[in-house]
Order: sequence, then C-alpha cells, then structure tokens
Amino acid sequence: MNEMMKAVQLHAFGGPENLKYEDTSRPTIGCDEVLVRVHAASLNPPDWYLREGFRALPPEWWPDPRFPLILGTDVSGVIAAVGENVSAFSIGDEVYSMVRFPDEVMVGSGAYADYVSVPASELALKPLGIEHIHAAGAPMSLLTAWQFLVEVGHDAPNPFQPFLHKPVPLKGRTVLVNGAAGGVGHLAVQIAKWKGARVIAVASSRNEALLRALGADEFIVYTKIAAESAVKNVDLVIDAVGGTHAERFLGCIRQGGALFLVNPLGFSGQIEAAQKRITVSTTQVRSSGAQLSEAGRLLEKGIIKVVIDSIYPLAMASVAHKRASSGSLQGKIVLTNF
Repeated sequence: MNEMMKAVQLHAFGGPENLKYEDTSRPTIGCDEVLVRVHAASLNPPDWYLREGFRALPPEWWPDPRFPLILGTDVSGVIAAVGENVSAFSIGDEVYSMVRFPDEVMVGSGAYADYVSVPASELALKPLGIEHIHAAGAPMSLLTAWQFLVEVGHDAPNPFQPFLHKPVPLKGRTVLVNGAAGGVGHLAVQIAKWKGARVIAVASSRNEALLRALGADEFIVYTKIAAESAVKNVDLVIDAVGGTHAERFLGCIRQGGALFLVNPLGFSGQIEAAQKRITVSTTQVRSSGAQLSEAGRLLEKGIIKVVIDSIYPLAMASVAHKRASSGSLQGKIVLTNF
C-alpha cells in the first residue's frame, strides 16, 4: 500500500475554489528520479491556465486529463529518496527544480504537495544563502528569462515559430522590459543588467523603487504614458505581459532590432516587423537542471534576487490563486509547506 501525503488536488476545471487540500498517495520514483520533500512551491501562469482548462487557447489545445490532478512545477525542498541510477544527488540534499515542463503541462507536474517525484536531470542544488521560499520562486521565471536572454539550452522544435529562438548580444545595448515587476520581468531586468545592457523597466508606479534597486536605468509608468511613445531606437523589447497589441512596440525598436514575446499568442505585426528587419521571436521554456545550476550561482552571489509578492500555506492554495487573478503582482507568489 502506498504511503499517503497531503496535496492540493483539482477535480474539475474552474475557479480557485476547485483546488482542494486533501490526502492522496505519495508518488513513487523511477530509476532516474528523486523524491523531493517539498518545503515551498511557487505559482506560475501555466498553473491557473491549467486550473481553468486552458480555455484561453484554441479548443484543439484543450487538455483531456484524468482527474484528480496536482498543479505546480516550481519547488524547493529536500531529497527524501533517490532512484537507483541517480549518483549526482543524495538523500538530504537541498534542491530546487522546475518539474517536467512543458512535458506535463496539460496534466499537472505535482508540485502542490508534500512530495513530488523529479527527474534528476531537472534538478539542481538549492543556491546557498537563500531560503526555500526564494528558491521556489525562481525556477520557471528564471529559466524563462535565461532561455530568452542568455542561452536556450536545447534544440527542441519551437511550437510557436518555424525557427529556434536565439538570444541577442546585450552588452552596451538598450533593453526595454514590459511587465518588469512580474515574475519573469523582474528577473529579465536583472539578467539584462548583468549582461551589460542599459535597461528600461515598464511597470506601475508602485514598482519604481524596487526596479531601480534591481538595476533599472530608466522607469516608465505605463498608466501615465505608453512605453512605445516614451522611447525610441531601443535594441530589444522583451514583453513579459503578452496578449494582443504587442506589435505596438515595433515603433520604438531600431531597424534590425528584436522583439521577444514571452506570450506570442495574438501578435499580428509580422509584416511591419519584416519591413523594419526586426526579429520577432519566442521560445517555450523547458526544464533544465544544468541551467538552474548555472543561473543559481547568480542567486548565490546576490547578483540577482527573487522578489516575493506574497506567501501562503499550501493548504491555502485557492486563496493564493485568487491573489494571482487580482493582478498587479510584484514578483512571485509562494506556497509554504514546512
């Protein structure tokens, strides 16, 4: 008989109230996996997209999972067991990971739980000097910013475009980050600055002090002036907000520059971009223990920091999802499970 654990399970698509904290079986591990005792897990947009049944996507992309399922990809915790082929990690190691993304995006990766099984290749030692809460807030947002701006790290086909995404040189360039206070945005600001860029951050006024402290050279309050009207001839715009009308940024990018779309759905500026020789590109973030290890050194040294919007006990995941739906997040929402 399987040992039991507590987890937040989804029995039907819908609102935050559908998330139930209850007993379920503890996962088993394969030969190349480890079992992680979860100390903290963070929320990411795919969590609430899946909770809703990905209804914002075309119907042919809607999932058909077997309920109940457990949401969540980002975890930080301690290894409780290791598979027989795993030699790089040991019981008791403190680790963090983005679990099985995007491979299990439609069925739930299992992070909102006491325990989660993780392929060893997707695991990295937790950066020294930061708590599990901050480590759990990092993986998806950090890997997204890293794979857009530093190194893709894989050659998997891009589901959104016929060519692989390629980062562009940032040293000495001007980078505008739209949605700079969010999970991906605040890390993109810091990584672009670390790579030697001049960074323009776009967010609401309450985020100015934070983003300047994180390295932003210029700040635009989007409620007062449209960012695309306030600047011109930037080398790169990374739009971490998504949605329609991202093509408006084409007017402030220099000829031969680039527009990176974290969420490319709804973009309709392909003709204008081609006329201005602007590269419009996106990529699907993928789990990578090796990249988490490399980027984790920046967290370890304090070169980049994970900002925490709010913290909730795992049992209050439904309340955390309500917070996510209210918008205006400053960094990441984290669930604790100490």
